[in-house]
Amino acid sequence: MQPYADYDILIEADGYESVNISGAQVLSGQTALQEVSMLPVAREDQTTDELYVIPPHTLYGDFPPKIPEDEIKEQVITGEIVLSRVVIPEYIIVHDGPPDDASAENYYVKYKDYIKNVASSEIYATWPENTIYANILAIQSITLNRVYTEWYRNRGKNFTITSSTAYDQKWVPGRNIFKNISTAVDSIFTNYLSRPNVTQPLFTQYCDGKNVSCPTWMRQWESKTLGDRGYSAIEILRYFYGDDIFINTSDEISGIPSSWPGSNLTTGSRGTKVRQLQNQLNAIARAYPQLPRIAADGIYGSNTADAVRNFQRIFGLPQTGIVDYPTWYKISEVYVGVTRIAEGF
Repeated sequence: MQPYADYDILIEADGYESVNISGAQVLSGQTALQEVSMLPVAREDQTTDELYVIPPHTLYGDFPPKIPEDEIKEQVITGEIVLSRVVIPEYIIVHDGPPDDASAENYYVKYKDYIKNVASSEIYATWPENTIYANILAIQSITLNRVYTEWYRNRGKNFTITSSTAYDQKWVPGRNIFKNISTAVDSIFTNYLSRPNVTQPLFTQYCDGKNVSCPTWMRQWESKTLGDRGYSAIEILRYFYGDDIFINTSDEISGIPSSWPGSNLTTGSRGTKVRQLQNQLNAIARAYPQLPRIAADGIYGSNTADAVRNFQRIFGLPQTGIVDYPTWYKISEVYVGVTRIAEGF
């Protein structure tokens, strides 16, 4: 049986083109999030609607099975960018179709938004938390393998990854995501899967394990069973990929001014990371007047905590007043966005 409800959504606002979303998926007990970007109407008599049709979930619908590939790729240097380390990209380019479909559209997508979309398309948000984390790690590792190896660009293509389940992972333009999946991605988006003495992120393929058989890959429904039995995320991954697999992390994040300081910033914290945080919040406050201006003195006092709490409220984060891992990177992300706008990019 289909475990989710389908909804059609019409979004309208004066002066903007309306947006139609057909097939938004809602799961029992889980908050579904629907992002919408609306375009201004060019003429008063213009009635163009933007339509997104969401296909069935990959665990429910009929999709092509994945074509097996090597977990570790042989890299060919072609004069394109060749990475010496794993970098978390700010954006990736998603080709919405098989690699050789020249008619398929390319989309510039923020890396984290891409992972959230794929995870919401490939697994159910009602599954155990550790199962969700294990599957997100596999999804991120596949994605970063494509980025690191320049897989498609080295074959003359102008994109990073496809939305074809036969080659990569399902990504759907305009689809809704789920709040618990979004929170999970925010907390581990710099992680990927590795083996000893291998720099390259692993191409950790997976299948549902019911409609498609994959004895040497992660089987999604079986990962759900393991999560129900109390397995941790790494225990689930090692069950399928072997005991030598481990979770790696990258400190290199494209477009982010400075990496996570390594521990939470809270009342009483001091130093250059606190001053950087304060400067970024002040820059963001120019675009978001709800945020108070604070002294950039490198001391995390009550005013800084209040500013952080306000930021967390505006951007839908837990209002703790503490700069944890997700809050640090959300502040960095928004800071980059508002400063680019100010500079005319």
